[in-house]
Amino acid sequence: MTALSAPTIDQVAPGLTTRVKDGDLRGTRNALLGVSVIALVASIVPMLAEGEARRTALASYLTAYMFTLGTALGALFFVLIHHLTRAGWSVVVRRISENMAATLFPWLAVLFLPLAIWHHDVWHHWMVEGVTDPAAPNYDAVIAGKSAYLNVPFFFIRAGVYFAVWALLAHWFRNSSLAQDQDGDPARSLKMARRSAPAMLAFALTTTFAAFDWIMSLDPHWFSTIFGVVYFAGGVVAMYATLALFAMWLGRHGYLREVVNAEHYHDIGKLLFAFMVFWAYTSFSQYMLIWYANLPEETGWFATRSEGSWNTVFTVLAFGHFLAPLAFLMSRHTKRRQPTLAIAAVFMLVMHWFDMAYQIMPSMADHGAGDGHAHAGFTLHWTDPVALIGIYGLFLAMSLRNVIGTPLIPERDPRLAESMHFHNV
Repeated sequence: MTALSAPTIDQVAPGLTTRVKDGDLRGTRNALLGVSVIALVASIVPMLAEGEARRTALASYLTAYMFTLGTALGALFFVLIHHLTRAGWSVVVRRISENMAATLFPWLAVLFLPLAIWHHDVWHHWMVEGVTDPAAPNYDAVIAGKSAYLNVPFFFIRAGVYFAVWALLAHWFRNSSLAQDQDGDPARSLKMARRSAPAMLAFALTTTFAAFDWIMSLDPHWFSTIFGVVYFAGGVVAMYATLALFAMWLGRHGYLREVVNAEHYHDIGKLLFAFMVFWAYTSFSQYMLIWYANLPEETGWFATRSEGSWNTVFTVLAFGHFLAPLAFLMSRHTKRRQPTLAIAAVFMLVMHWFDMAYQIMPSMADHGAGDGHAHAGFTLHWTDPVALIGIYGLFLAMSLRNVIGTPLIPERDPRLAESMHFHNV
C-alpha cells in the first residue's frame, strides 16, 4: 500500500467476510432464476393470441415491467446521489445498489422486447393507422398535433437512448467502484463524485421522458409535466424497500451482518419514509392542480380512475401508500428494527404495484381498446402476479448473480471505516 491508496479491508476490518463463499447462495439464485423464467414464459404466451387475452397480458406485463424498471432506476439514483453528496454512511450498502442498477442493461433492455414487438397493441391510441391523416375516419387532431414526437421511429430511437444512457451510467460507476477494490486509489472517489452531477442530469431527463413515453402516452390526450417525478418517486420507494429486504436477507445468510447494522437500517428506513412522503406530495400536487383548473383535456385521466373499482384503488393508494406507512414509519424504533422495517418494505412494494396498475391499466383499456380486465374496472387477473414474478424475480436473480460475483462492500473506499462506525445522532 502506498501513501496514495486507501487501507486494505484487512486493515480496516480484520477477518471480515466480504465475498460470498464458493457455491453459497447459487442454489437460491438458480431456483429464483428458474421460477422467473417459467413465469416470464407463462406471461408472454397469452400475447401470441389475439384480442382480449393479448391486451390483458400486455397490461400485466407493462405494469410489472415499469414496477421493476423504477426499482432498478431507483438503485442507479442511490448510487449517483451517494457520490454527488459524498456520503459516508451508505458506503457499506452501495455495492448492493450498484449490482441492482447493473441489471438495467442488458437484462431490463431484453425484457422490453415483448413491449417492442407488440407496441401497436400497447400504445394503440396514437399508433393506430390513419389517426394522423385528416382524410381518415379515425383522424385525431390532438394526436396529429403531437405526431412530431409521438411517432414510431422516434419512439424507438428515444428508447435506445434511454437504455444507452442507463447502461453507461450503471456500468461506469460500478466498474469504477470495483476497480477501486483492487488499487484503493482515492482519486476514483473524487472522479465519481465529479461525474455524478452531469450523470444525475442525464438520469433525470431519461427517466422523465421514459415515463412520458411508456406510461403517459398510453393516453395521448392527457399530459402532466410532473408525471415523470411521480414515477421517479414511486420507483425510489420500491428501491429502498428492496434494498432493505436484500440486506436483511444477506444478513440472515451470514453476510454483511457485522457492517450493516441498526444505524444503516435506520437511515434506509428514513429515506423510505421520506420518498413515500415525496411520492404523496407530488401525486397530490398533480391531482390538486388538475382538479382546480378543471380543464376537460386534463381531467379525463382522473375521471376514468374515479369510476367503479378504480376509485377503490385510488382510496387504497391514499391510505396504503401514504397515511398508513406515515403512521407506521414515523417511529424511529420501527425503522431500526429489522422485523418492522421488513413489514413496511413488503407493504410498500405491494402498494407500489397498485400504483403502477392505477397508472397503466385504465389507459390501456380505455377508448375502445376492448373489454379487457382493466376496462370494466380493476380485477386481479392471473397474468398480473405471474408477470410480476417473472420480471421482478429475474431482476432479483440477476442482482444476486452480481452480488455473488463481486465483493459485498466497496473494500477500499476511503470512507469505508466511517460507514462501518456510523452512528445516527
